[in-house]
Amino acid sequence: MIVISNPTAISNEINTIHALFERGLELFHVRKPDFSEEEMKAFVTAIGLEYRSKLVLHSHHQLAEDLGVIRIHFPSTNRPDSFQKSEDFTVSTSTHSIEEFNVLSDDFDYAFLSPVFPSISKENYVPKTNLFEEIKNRTNFNTKTVALGGISAANIKQTLEKGFDDVALLGNIWNTENPIKNFESCQQIVLSY
Repeated sequence: MIVISNPTAISNEINTIHALFERGLELFHVRKPDFSEEEMKAFVTAIGLEYRSKLVLHSHHQLAEDLGVIRIHFPSTNRPDSFQKSEDFTVSTSTHSIEEFNVLSDDFDYAFLSPVFPSISKENYVPKTNLFEEIKNRTNFNTKTVALGGISAANIKQTLEKGFDDVALLGNIWNTENPIKNFESCQQIVLSY
């Protein structure tokens, strides 16, 4: 299970991230589109060295090596057609249809496919098609599919049963009163699946 950062800075964020890792979070995507290079460095540094191997940078990829981050993510709008992938790096991207997902190169370890359900964090961001039907047309089995968009404890089991390899949480963590409780509820379902 993956958690994606809130796009903007929020209070108590680093403490919440630490608490998520302490409860078994595997991967944390640092998606701060408006962060400068310096802000990104400061944010990653604040998370701490002990979690560096579990961080994924969405921007300022040039900082990855210096920061000791071995995972990078390309938004769909900024995905290169081809690139030289280092064996040491894990690379992910975002997609919004099974057609887009199916044509990804084998260089991508996994890809978000969204939105599966109406988004919790983005107003009026709803599925244009039924991704559960679309995923039946999956031909790319070298890249893992990660469901994103409206994912919660209420729909994780269904999402995994319908063919997604993993799930990612954003709004269910950051747009809630109790992010840790929500994470634990979701994690329990993923681990029991």
